[in-house]
Amino acid sequence: MSKILVADDSRFQVALVTKALQEKGFEVVAAQDALQAGMLALRTAPDAIVLDINMPGGSGIEVLKRLRRSSKTQRIPVVVVSGSGDSDIRQVALDLGVADFMAKPVDLDQLCRALSNLLATDG
Repeated sequence: MSKILVADDSRFQVALVTKALQEKGFEVVAAQDALQAGMLALRTAPDAIVLDINMPGGSGIEVLKRLRRSSKTQRIPVVVVSGSGDSDIRQVALDLGVADFMAKPVDLDQLCRALSNLLATDG
């Protein structure tokens, strides 16, 4: 069973994404802010990460930079989700090597397919 770290400050969003992923057979670990996301990524070694950009405790971009600097987390595929329409944020995320970038509200079927495809080819 693949483990997915879902990092989002919205409890509602975390609950929606968690339910959808669990129904597809994924194990889910949730983080409520950027600091927790970084710590859980190191501690739980997820197979993939769904990362919100706008969170308390530091932005998702900061989390992404920390993930890419660590040998333990640099290869974990990350799908960024954002409610921001800022194309600069999208470009920064893509430059940092995210596997996918999705706008909120996230299409849960699309997210599940993206993760399944990433993990099928990843290992």
